[in-house]
Amino acid sequence: MLRTLIAVADHGTFSAAADAVFVTHAAVSQQMRALEEQWQVAIFDRSTRTPELTPIGRAILAKAREVVRAYDDIVPSVMGDDGLSGRFTLGSAPTALTALVPFATAILKARYGDLHVALFPGLTTNLIHQVERNSLDAALVSKPPVVPRGLAWCPIASEELVLITSRRVTCTDPVRILRTNPFIRFSRDAVVGSIIESWLQANGIDVHDSMEMVGLEAISSLVMADLGVSIIPEPCVQVFNPLPLRRFSLAADNPPHRELGLVHPRDTTKSRVIEEVAAAMRRATAIGKFSSETIAGAL
Repeated sequence: MLRTLIAVADHGTFSAAADAVFVTHAAVSQQMRALEEQWQVAIFDRSTRTPELTPIGRAILAKAREVVRAYDDIVPSVMGDDGLSGRFTLGSAPTALTALVPFATAILKARYGDLHVALFPGLTTNLIHQVERNSLDAALVSKPPVVPRGLAWCPIASEELVLITSRRVTCTDPVRILRTNPFIRFSRDAVVGSIIESWLQANGIDVHDSMEMVGLEAISSLVMADLGVSIIPEPCVQVFNPLPLRRFSLAADNPPHRELGLVHPRDTTKSRVIEEVAAAMRRATAIGKFSSETIAGAL
């Protein structure tokens, strides 16, 4: 019943919650009424078109998440492996999926063969919400302006934001390049996109937007095709044989950076596995190159 309550809150309707927990719409309604009758409280305000949580319902929901998380962690916590087996759900910003995350996961799997890491891509804000809802055990994201209460931040790497152009761009002045070429913008829905926009505004640089994208690979390919220039985070782990692009620092002193790290619940019982995930990521960043040779060397 607590899982169903959480599903209703996360999915917005009884019907969507029914699909999520594999029961009928009627069963969801019956379970929620059973909870209200058992506790003698109104969890939902049913005067609205879709059920909304009452203030006491929201308080119960927060406790329900804690109870369900603790229940799911009972076996790992008493088996003596500190959760270093079974399933670990990890979210990741798209920028880290091409090198850092697969490299670190390979390192982790080589040491803990019984640990299955399930990867889920997404933008920082959405991934943080999923960690808050306990849909993910942790997520590798750009550091947000404020880390939500109840979550912890574990720093992994600092990545400088750099200007990339095709080889056909001969100018060497980053500001002039930005002002005179079409600009392929990193999505402003992403935290790193907001950092880039803030830097442009702070330096009074007006750009001519031509496209707005999310993935590093897509942006880099468009730049290589000479369809524009872009600002991206310089990956802390480089892929083998990267595209032949020109790269420019945006400032000689104190160039902009984005901070990359893990967010996870403060009260999680999977703290040991999170420590191992972070250690694998830091090892990958220390090596800095992602290839079959570096994987073999790291293992």
